[in-house]
Amino acid sequence: MRLDKWLKVSRLIKRRTVANEACDNQRVSVGGRPVRASYEVKPGDVVELRFGERVTRIEVLSVADNVGKSDAAAMYRELN
Repeated sequence: MRLDKWLKVSRLIKRRTVANEACDNQRVSVGGRPVRASYEVKPGDVVELRFGERVTRIEVLSVADNVGKSDAAAMYRELN
């Protein structure tokens, strides 16, 4: 699954276009390297999101196309 779609499905970012822009502005990195929105997310990836002064590190636990709101938090684990 594409990184921008995964960020939206996991509800870390509210809209896919915002996730796409964050990737374009190098605010999203995987394994310490900035990645494009088309990056294929895999379980075990460590994703770092930077918005202003806030940095959030998460580990991808699962990749699914459709997830309910209550199950979205089970797709990742915060590492901060």
